[in-house]
Amino acid sequence: MDIRQMTGVIAIIVPVVFNVAFFELGRAFDYPSILRRPSDEILRRFAAGGPGLLLRWHLLLLSALAMLPIAVLFAVVLDAGPALTWMSLVVGAVAALVQAIGLARWPFAVPELARRYVAAGDGPEGEATRRSVEVTFAVLHRYLGVGIGEHLGYLATGAWTLIVSASILGGGTLPAWLAFAGALIGLALLLGTLEFVGPNEPDGWAPADTIVPIAYIAWSIWLILIGVFLIVG
Repeated sequence: MDIRQMTGVIAIIVPVVFNVAFFELGRAFDYPSILRRPSDEILRRFAAGGPGLLLRWHLLLLSALAMLPIAVLFAVVLDAGPALTWMSLVVGAVAALVQAIGLARWPFAVPELARRYVAAGDGPEGEATRRSVEVTFAVLHRYLGVGIGEHLGYLATGAWTLIVSASILGGGTLPAWLAFAGALIGLALLLGTLEFVGPNEPDGWAPADTIVPIAYIAWSIWLILIGVFLIVG
């Protein structure tokens, strides 16, 4: 197996693993809809999820980190010239890291918060503990989740998708229609970055809840198709 075929295999496996983890979190935790619900519901359901829920979050985290080798390998096999190669490498690495950082709160920070929340007793002291945990969770949720994982994640992933699309056109090793499809997907992901920007900050921009999931499904299919062409081409 040469590097082109190895890249193709990884480009197929990673989005499959990502979608399996995403589907399992949706089934077990009502993800991502639960992210917009009250902290009390999120923390109690998380605590009730047990080790199985944690393993699902670990799998999603690892699938995000697996974008790092894809970014490196795509930069090599697409061979679109120094400028696009380096841009693809750097932006792809940033996309993988910011999404992983955003997701890392779930298997490492949220379990402790959920334990403290459900263990808080009755009375003023227990209520004060729960309020403190809710504030901490809300800050992590907005900063690591909305800010880093979603906003910067969508931004970097959308930009990387556009750069890879340009690399496909520049390199000439893959069908041009993959580049045009990738450009549309990349633009949709960039549009998703507006969800909590400016006047949308308090409650979010409702259309993004529809745009982003569809864009990520299309993005996964796009990666798989690139993988297939790299293997058979």
